[in-house]
Amino acid sequence: MKEYNSCKASIDYCISEKYFAIAHLYFEEKTMNIHIHDCYEIYFSISGGKQFLIDNKTYNISTGDVFFINQYESHHLTQIDHEEHERIVISIHPEFLKQISTENTPLDNCFNHRKKDFSHRISLDKEQQQRFMYYIHKLTSISGYAEDVMERAVFTEFMVYLNTIFNSKLQVIKDESVNFNYQYDEQVRQILDFINQNIASTITIEQLANHFYLSKSYICRIFKQVTGTTINKYLTARRISIAKSLLSEGELVNEVYEKCGFRDYSNFLKSFTKAVGVSPKKYALYNSR
Repeated sequence: MKEYNSCKASIDYCISEKYFAIAHLYFEEKTMNIHIHDCYEIYFSISGGKQFLIDNKTYNISTGDVFFINQYESHHLTQIDHEEHERIVISIHPEFLKQISTENTPLDNCFNHRKKDFSHRISLDKEQQQRFMYYIHKLTSISGYAEDVMERAVFTEFMVYLNTIFNSKLQVIKDESVNFNYQYDEQVRQILDFINQNIASTITIEQLANHFYLSKSYICRIFKQVTGTTINKYLTARRISIAKSLLSEGELVNEVYEKCGFRDYSNFLKSFTKAVGVSPKKYALYNSR
């Protein structure tokens, strides 16, 4: 399998082929703006980094951290431009993962196991990190006769391994009653919570400033400093993320845009098509569960 050096190229291949793709990235690739894409993402940090914004949660990144992001979650890697940050990003098409799953063993569990106070992240020890890279090297070195069969077999084993670790980490957290360690500024955490609790309503920077008794310039500055993106870009990304999930559940386009906080359909159509690549109606047609 080809190992990509561009996250965008890896995602494009994954979506077009309805398969999976692996990207090995360093400091030289500028990170994408806050975005959503129609594939699962596994993000493995080799050399640590700065910060990850996923929906309404922010995480500091350490060596050995693995993040599981599903196709409805907006995300943005922040504060790593001009700094070395080696990582592996695996893009997986949901249909492909479903094909290699069984009723007893759903391999999408690590992406869709969402309970109260869940974390997108698990941290691997040294042995687990080496095992992770073993699978990456094996997948990217397969060639010749039966290459497709071997890739599928090794990848299936890899996903079983990751889900096993994911489930064990969740069990440890449940048994020990450990709180997830989200690292973010308290003011921005409150702003993110407020936005997500009121996402279906009109939210302006002026309203946020008045609600939190802060100036508009200050609230914009601290939000960008902590999350790496602007309030308006974050609002749009979250609303589109929610819209994708609702459309996939079979809800009507004309009802969805209002539930997500878009005040008119034309703005929803323009924003959704720009972010997702197809209109809401086409997305609903081909992605309804």
